[in-house]
Amino acid sequence: MSSLPRDALRGHAAMLMFAMLVSGSFSLGGMAAPFIDPAALNAIRFAIATGVMGGLALRAGAMRREAFAAPWRHLILGGLLGLYFVLMFRALQITDPVSTGAVFTLTPVMSALFGWLLLRQVTTPLMALSLALAAGGALWVIFRGDLDALMRLEIGRGEWIYFIGCIAHALYTPLVRRLGRGEPLLAFSFGTLAAGALLIGAYALPSLGETDFTALPGTVWVAILYTAVFTTAVTFYLLQFAALRLPSAKVMAYTYLVPSFVMVWEGALGHGWVAPQVLPGVLATVAALLVLMRA
Repeated sequence: MSSLPRDALRGHAAMLMFAMLVSGSFSLGGMAAPFIDPAALNAIRFAIATGVMGGLALRAGAMRREAFAAPWRHLILGGLLGLYFVLMFRALQITDPVSTGAVFTLTPVMSALFGWLLLRQVTTPLMALSLALAAGGALWVIFRGDLDALMRLEIGRGEWIYFIGCIAHALYTPLVRRLGRGEPLLAFSFGTLAAGALLIGAYALPSLGETDFTALPGTVWVAILYTAVFTTAVTFYLLQFAALRLPSAKVMAYTYLVPSFVMVWEGALGHGWVAPQVLPGVLATVAALLVLMRA
């Protein structure tokens, strides 16, 4: 591990933190879901996150005019992530989270393909093997070690909608490196967040108008604040930080850890721990990522 370049180590550490923070949004979001429309929740979280990131960028003196040259770059990056979230919510209206989780395991592979097309990043045979092992481990966790449930997976309209969203997510990672011009990362992240907030806000206008914010329980506000600060502002920064230091396939491979971290969050919140037969999937994912760091 110590033989890795310092920048690469920082990139891996950023994505490990990314996976830990993102996984928390699933547990907290599930607790808030019965009380607020997902589109409205995400519009609010993006708006708050944009304000937080803007404040940090101002404090750091990163809000210089040259940092916002060619604003079309922010619209492309924010549009890709906005498209991902919109299609994810649309898919979840007509399919289940397990099916979408299975579809999401294709994202690192697609990101590796886009990394080669846009940046000529090469996926070695060892990296490909590690990605396959990590995907298998993640699927084992998603389906709770139930092979029969995996075999019963059906690809319907909801899965295809989410697959298009995953293409947008996979394209985002190599484009960060392709479109970045060396500007301060805080300003770059702010521009992307602001564009995403604008697009998701436009999509969520009807549900925002129908939401009675005064009647929302405290659980919803906890979920909104957590997702806004930690799984939007912070994770956007971490993702773009890592994308500038690691190949796209390695960056997206850390999403395979999310199902395992969700189990930890669920247990810690008192929602119950998973059965022991799921642990081999966790171990396979961790082992694959350790190999991928060296590959």
